[in-house]
Amino acid sequence: MVMATRSSATTTLGSKKTTKVGFLLLDHFTMIALASSIEPLRMANQLSADTLYNWSLISEDGQPVTASDGLSLSPDLSIYDTADFDLIIVAGGVDITRAYTAKQASWLSKQARKGVTIGGICTGAYLLAYAGLLDGYQCSVHWECLTALQEIFPKVKCNNRLFSLDRDRITSSGGTAAMDMLLTMIGKQHGPRLSSAISDMFICERIRHESDQQRMPMRQFNAGGAGATKLVDVIELMENNLEEPIELDELATFVDVSRRQIERMFHRHLDCSPSKYYLKLRLERARKLLKQSNMSIVEISMACGFISTPHFSRCYRKHIGVSPRDERKQAWSNSLQGDFQLPNSGDVLKMAHAQEALVHSHAEPSYGSVVM
Repeated sequence: MVMATRSSATTTLGSKKTTKVGFLLLDHFTMIALASSIEPLRMANQLSADTLYNWSLISEDGQPVTASDGLSLSPDLSIYDTADFDLIIVAGGVDITRAYTAKQASWLSKQARKGVTIGGICTGAYLLAYAGLLDGYQCSVHWECLTALQEIFPKVKCNNRLFSLDRDRITSSGGTAAMDMLLTMIGKQHGPRLSSAISDMFICERIRHESDQQRMPMRQFNAGGAGATKLVDVIELMENNLEEPIELDELATFVDVSRRQIERMFHRHLDCSPSKYYLKLRLERARKLLKQSNMSIVEISMACGFISTPHFSRCYRKHIGVSPRDERKQAWSNSLQGDFQLPNSGDVLKMAHAQEALVHSHAEPSYGSVVM
């Protein structure tokens, strides 16, 4: 896992009267990430009694977009409509490698050239990377998508943080991490008093920091005492060294325990041997790359630490149940094609959501409770 250092750069969004935000919805976007992004904007307006933010939903063709939970949202705009934004956030979700189009990427590139700040939530950063908009930028993306993004877009500075604010790019991992990113952005634009008040309204214990890491599955062992902590250390070493696996004796030396102790920890907590678990990690990485990248099977076998492609294929079939070739055949469809040109004319459409929400909030006790 690539662990990048924290960027000291901040977003280019200023604190002008109203910030116009557009959310580009990709097929099968995650509703929780979208709601976690919009609700802080709504509450910022309510608590300040002012329209600090406007927001609208965008789809490629203006037609409803279905989220990963099966619910559909009707957008306000298509990418063919003309509207000015200060910030555009791509809302990604499941099956990201087949959820976007080249037209969407071209439109985002055009917006970036106009000076619009571009962002991504959940797996939305994958589309930004595809469009070349994250080259040289810090990037946070849901951990399930991180492996493929690292391999396919090496110019992107991937990290394992909850979110990243790097100049005119903002990206967050999955779930509620988008809320922490938006609250941090609001704090930078309008002060920490407002962002803290929003956090209180949403019963958030704290606004998590940009340097906080995503909660990976193996963290469950952290509460199991010193022995379990050593197990986490061993697993992290394995996760960070999949291309060139480390021998068990070396792992024992790195974490300052004996080989026998490591074997006992794995059998106690994971009911398997260290070597079997290490193989499982490498095969899981291979499966992600087969499904989320166009790397060849030879390249994937090397990237996952197998001594040869036939050895990789045998292990994969034995433990996954299908061959790597059949896995890919089932997962992949035709690659994306097509170019896109934005129309030269069109009306600027009104974005009414923010004003409507603000009107309905007048009777709330919190209305106007934060003096700007």
